[in-house]
Amino acid sequence: MGLAIFDLDNTLLAGDSDHSWGEFLCRKGYVDADDYRARNDQFYADYVAGKLDVLAYQNFCQEVLGRTDRATLDVWHAEFMRDYIEPIILPKGEALIAEHRKAGDFIMMITATNSFITGPIAQRLGMDHLIATECGMQNGQYTGQLVGVPSFQAGKITRLNSWLADNRTNLLDSHFYSDSHNDLPLLEKVARAVAVDPDEHLRAIALERGWDVISLRDA
Repeated sequence: MGLAIFDLDNTLLAGDSDHSWGEFLCRKGYVDADDYRARNDQFYADYVAGKLDVLAYQNFCQEVLGRTDRATLDVWHAEFMRDYIEPIILPKGEALIAEHRKAGDFIMMITATNSFITGPIAQRLGMDHLIATECGMQNGQYTGQLVGVPSFQAGKITRLNSWLADNRTNLLDSHFYSDSHNDLPLLEKVARAVAVDPDEHLRAIALERGWDVISLRDA
């Protein structure tokens, strides 16, 4: 079985769903906009710089889930999908997914963004499976705290290895598409690493190692 693994943010999307969710909350007045935006922007800057404290960030962004009922969150997410995510889904990304689907590959998304945000996006893009940072649940309600290993940097390998073992498969026929140097640990593990509209650090490494470098944003 061929395995096509996709990062989400700034790979299949022309933007970052996690950061955009924070902007959505601010603009709708669901959080203290000035404080939340400042912290959200700083966490994003830390991510870009490769120094994100993923535990602190996930507990920050999941807090609102823990104090909001599921029905309300579902309404919010539907609006978020319509106004923030649909406009930044990259048609070339969808076409690439379709190519792998036609080839008979298993299509997976693996993202550091939490499963509340990314679950509907993965479904919209037709993923066979999603590995995302998990949200704590208790009695059908989010706890506001992450659970398990965040699928970030080397955590993506940990989470993927668990899935591979459960499904008795391997990475011998695998692709991984990502834009970020934060994904270097997994890019180094797959059979074929593909840098997609990469950041400067990843581009330099991809060119040095002879990895494919592609754009899903070019006209």
